[in-house]
Amino acid sequence: MYDIGSGMLPGSGTPSINLHDLVRTLFPINRSITGMGVRETLAILGRHIPLAVEEVASGTPILDWEVPLEWNIRGATISTLGGRRVVDFATSNLHVVGYSRAVHEVVSRQELARHVHTLPEQPDLTPYRTGYFANDWGFCMPHNCWLMMRDESYRIDIDSDIGPGYLTYGELFLPGETAEEILITAHICHPSLANDNLSGLAVGTALAIRQAQRKRRLGCRFLFIPATVGAIAWLARNEPILDRIRHGLVLTCLGDPGPFHYKQSRQGTAAIDRVVAHVLRRRHVPHKIMGFSPYGYDERQYCSPGYDLPVGCFMRSPNGSFSEYHTSADNLEFVTAEALQESLEVVMDVIGVLEQNVIFERVDGRGEPQLGRRGLYRAISGQKDHAAAQMALLWLLNQADGRHSLLDIADRSGVPFEHLALAAEAASKADLIRRATPGT
Repeated sequence: MYDIGSGMLPGSGTPSINLHDLVRTLFPINRSITGMGVRETLAILGRHIPLAVEEVASGTPILDWEVPLEWNIRGATISTLGGRRVVDFATSNLHVVGYSRAVHEVVSRQELARHVHTLPEQPDLTPYRTGYFANDWGFCMPHNCWLMMRDESYRIDIDSDIGPGYLTYGELFLPGETAEEILITAHICHPSLANDNLSGLAVGTALAIRQAQRKRRLGCRFLFIPATVGAIAWLARNEPILDRIRHGLVLTCLGDPGPFHYKQSRQGTAAIDRVVAHVLRRRHVPHKIMGFSPYGYDERQYCSPGYDLPVGCFMRSPNGSFSEYHTSADNLEFVTAEALQESLEVVMDVIGVLEQNVIFERVDGRGEPQLGRRGLYRAISGQKDHAAAQMALLWLLNQADGRHSLLDIADRSGVPFEHLALAAEAASKADLIRRATPGT
């Protein structure tokens, strides 16, 4: 493990970041499940937050897997025998299939066709393809480009290496007042794809800055990690602390203009599932709540039956549902600053509700307390909506029985969560309620 970047734990004037600018900075870097591109990306994130970088050696057993060999690529071209470059990795890192082995040879067009990937239905776009364990090579290009390549033979050059190395990921833990934690994770293994998932990296980084600046009841653990094998490696190495994770979100595809989607955890009724649904409803934004499915992103690792962590997946357009998905159209024009900012604000609201969603009990639950002599009517009258504030206080005092959380009360009463949180603050100061002791 080593620490990177000049990022300090914010709290004294740390600037916020421009989400779209961060996506733009990260966009040209070639990333895969291993390699220097991941390290370079983490170094850039480390300018904003103090990441600890973990490296797990190739061949290390991780649950039913082992850490793969490391892949790095310096360049790749398809050229005519006359020397004209037809396809060049330097113009787009999507042109080479991830984990392509080194090749330097002349092949027939017929042989090359076995290694070329195109999208006939989207003939002007380059697809994104990988072959992590294939021991093969390949190129991706627009279908129209392939149709124009009519020479009998072409020169193939791929300058890459696959060998013993490391799987690399970044982690930041911000402790809270309690041992309980929120897990925020985003995959870092895709090359120049802006929505999937530079948007998740940017929103996650901005959220880490914001969380570090505020007082926290819950610890917050951020992971910037290669998909699947990275999440499996982290789980295998951190089993002793998994019981601290009370809530979790996988962040992905948060920069497109589509409506919000939330895929529930395997549990389906976990606090994170209810809080995300509550926040989206209260914000009155178009959204859809989706049931759990063992297909998608790393929620399927965290929600595997041996762990069954309360981790859902938060996104705008789900993976595979938009035409730009895993193509060269998932670019800097596809993601917008407005969509990124709104996504960040929703996630911040979710974290805010999780932080305040505690269980209270009345100090003396017999009858309704006299509010006037405690100054609570004056406190209520100072709020913008007197009637709503009074109703929030009455619901709180009735339901504060050591069993119902603020979210439980909000869902039952229809009173906005933020009104109940204000009522709880006032009632606590008046010594009418206290936080319930766990297990009571």
